Amino acid sequence: MSLDVSGDFSPLDISDFSVPDLNPDRLDIFARRARKPWLACQSDAARCDFADGKAHIALRNGGFRTLTLWRKSQHGRTLLEIKEDPKMIPFVAHKMAEFISSVMGSRLDPETFAIITTPKRRHKVNNFASLCAEYIGKLLGIPFYEDVAVARSHLRVNAVFEFNNIPSHRNLIVFDDFVTSGQTLFSMKKLLDTKNFNCIYFAAVHNKI
Repeated sequence: MSLDVSGDFSPLDISDFSVPDLNPDRLDIFARRARKPWLACQSDAARCDFADGKAHIALRNGGFRTLTLWRKSQHGRTLLEIKEDPKMIPFVAHKMAEFISSVMGSRLDPETFAIITTPKRRHKVNNFASLCAEYIGKLLGIPFYEDVAVARSHLRVNAVFEFNNIPSHRNLIVFDDFVTSGQTLFSMKKLLDTKNFNCIYFAAVHNKI
């Protein structure tokens, strides 16, 4: 099966959503305070304002394409704030479900398509990408397979993944929350290719301006 994703995004009509405000009193379920040393090393430039009209398709090293709905911006919320705010999960999921549905159309058959995500690394519990992918699956009416792959290490470049939960569906939507170089999705592609899965790769935010 081969999907044509080379078309123009101009016909897409992505409805407007307001971005939920941060709640300063929220619980530390994503362990921000426990991660202060790591957070101190992060760049404040990594932000997203969730502006419409930023859908993007990129040809990655390895000969595959990624489709993203938003781009990194100079203003807006930091990617760290986005990841740790539980209210962003339904926001991102609803928008991504609309985007994926617009691209895939009638191909989204629950008998043939499922959604997966990349391995959990720093956050094994309350993993943002995994929670978003599960929510997207419910909105699209397709199965979600959790923990399909695991990482042998925390390396981002040339990472080696292994199967943990092999899907029975042959056609997969591979979702990631943020994509920069595409190395994580490329590692997923290399793994999934060993089982001859047919995949299309989506991410929420293209982490480059």
